[in-house]
Amino acid sequence: MKLSTFGFLTGRGLRNLGTHWAMTIACVASLAVCMSLNTMASLVEVNVDSMIGYLGRQNETVVFLDPGCDDAAAAAVGEQIAGISGVSSVTYMSKQDVLNTYEDYLDDQYESLWDEFETDNPFKANYRVTVGDLTQLERISGQMSAIPGVVKVTAPVEMGSIFLEIQRGVTRMGRAFVLVLMVVSVITVGSTIRLSVFARRREIEIMKYVGATNRLVTLPFLVEGLAMGLIAGVISASAVLALYHYLLGAAGTLSGVWDVLVGASLVPLESVWTTVLSASVAGGAIVGGLGSLFSIRKHLNV
Repeated sequence: MKLSTFGFLTGRGLRNLGTHWAMTIACVASLAVCMSLNTMASLVEVNVDSMIGYLGRQNETVVFLDPGCDDAAAAAVGEQIAGISGVSSVTYMSKQDVLNTYEDYLDDQYESLWDEFETDNPFKANYRVTVGDLTQLERISGQMSAIPGVVKVTAPVEMGSIFLEIQRGVTRMGRAFVLVLMVVSVITVGSTIRLSVFARRREIEIMKYVGATNRLVTLPFLVEGLAMGLIAGVISASAVLALYHYLLGAAGTLSGVWDVLVGASLVPLESVWTTVLSASVAGGAIVGGLGSLFSIRKHLNV
């Protein structure tokens, strides 16, 4: 195909957007809605994963040391804990540090008990350990229990398992929802483009009768479908990102437990906008182009 012919057919496909403006609006609108729902479902899945991970990281594992450990032995235990794969942070709490955390509770109403504790501190020195991957929590707890000088490890293994089950359930549901919406998008766009092609079936037949090849007939429709997909992708990405920006702003006004659960764990806009834009534009172009190809195929046999 000559470059001039390619340019002419491409321009014709783009002009068809305005010529058949009603079909263009219907196709772009239907594709934009389906893609927006798809993108929002993906963002919900990503944010739930982030929220579960955030909640999991707030649960510390407490490693209690043998009361007979001196400072050197305690430091050696800390080094071994920090060297375990999967440990994110290690914080040492001496007996006095633990006692100080209860000072506000005991100082007023239980002053005599506080005085007794200051004389004979009953608490154990410990390490507060944070694990980055909850799936590794049970393994890491076992490794820490085997370290000489450790008398007990208190790890939220059951709570971690609950978080992981919630995360897996949301992930499965989110992917199933996205898959269903993808199928709906293809069917909807294909049907809309099929109506546009059907309305111009005489035009296609005439082109075939005068000797036009399948490629010459198909190219304008392919360009038209790609253009509609690109427009729908940009509209979808813009709408989703604007809504997500609003939701992030609204989440910033939350207080109390909701601020802890939602406000601190939502994925920031700058981390997702490039992915949302590129995926929407690429997805729209692919669905629009394939929809055009499949819709025109049966009309090529004249």
